[in-house]
Amino acid sequence: MSDIYVGLMSGTSMDGIDAALVEFDTASIKILATRDYPYPAALRQQLLDAIAIPLDQEIDNVAELHRATGECFRDAALALLDAAGVKAAAITAIGSHGQTLRHQPNIETPFSLQIGDPQLIADGTNIRTVADFRSADIAAGGQGAPLAPVFHEWLFSAPGKTRCVVNIGGVANVTLLADKHDTIGFDTGPGNSLMDAWVRKHRDQAFDQDGRWAQQGSIDLELLERFLSEPYFAYAPPKSTGFEQFNLRWIEAHDVSSVEPADVQATLCALSATTIADAITDFAPETDDLLVCGGGARNATLMKQLASRLPSITVAPTSVAGLDPDWVEAVAFAWLAMRHQQNLPGNLPSVTGANAAVLLGMLFEPHQEPH
Repeated sequence: MSDIYVGLMSGTSMDGIDAALVEFDTASIKILATRDYPYPAALRQQLLDAIAIPLDQEIDNVAELHRATGECFRDAALALLDAAGVKAAAITAIGSHGQTLRHQPNIETPFSLQIGDPQLIADGTNIRTVADFRSADIAAGGQGAPLAPVFHEWLFSAPGKTRCVVNIGGVANVTLLADKHDTIGFDTGPGNSLMDAWVRKHRDQAFDQDGRWAQQGSIDLELLERFLSEPYFAYAPPKSTGFEQFNLRWIEAHDVSSVEPADVQATLCALSATTIADAITDFAPETDDLLVCGGGARNATLMKQLASRLPSITVAPTSVAGLDPDWVEAVAFAWLAMRHQQNLPGNLPSVTGANAAVLLGMLFEPHQEPH
């Protein structure tokens, strides 16, 4: 059987879908092709509205978004295969994370909702599709997130070395890899999400390119302290969070009206860097190097601030370890689809807090044979 998989991932920034075509062997990967597939502007706005005002969403609207997002995931996979010149019959499975609309792991009835109809992806590509990766971990008492640390452990562990991996997407999450203890991983808090929300409001831009606007501002230390007083930052792991907690309303609730917008942006950048650095200092002070992936790895201001807060640690993008930082998450979900196909657990209880290592995902078979 072929060991080529497609990984599809869209994170909390909701800018589009990362698609990766990956060939796995026992202990390494080969990326055959990648593609960034943006959401249509109208759909992206609908998704942003759905997370901004969740209580106003009618069930019909959510169901329509589930289908429309699934169509985009299908099209992203098809565009990837077309660009690579690879036929569906060569692919073992697609791993589709879907688009998170709601992540509520700490309420009385915890859940995490990802949309993007996987049956539509399977039928539209003629490739079996593994999706709904978070539900099994939550059913086992876990947070359902973060899920990438198990992949980070498989790919980035370095014997005799304490290494950390941080994915800076909308939310930032760290993976702490050491020989001395089980792998630890958790969401540190906001990564790019607050900076994205603030630059969208004040400059009508999707994100702060290279952190240039943040670089123009000055860090307001009093405001930074108010941000850091958020109780989430003091919680012990396992823990995970999302845009339900860290959003534009959260920023505005911290008395920012008297602060220049560029200074708020600079302070939000400092908040992300500080909370990531604090997590590493608190839980893995013996860390030798830090590998960074996700969109935050392209934010020069954020990377500079992170390095300045961790002066004794080598901070570098995951490309130095062989995997482009833009594609780590998509490759991780291709890998999780492979784990499902091999009937192997896909979570780490030491990360999510689940009571057992469990098989993640549900399999959706196409209604016709691949060709």
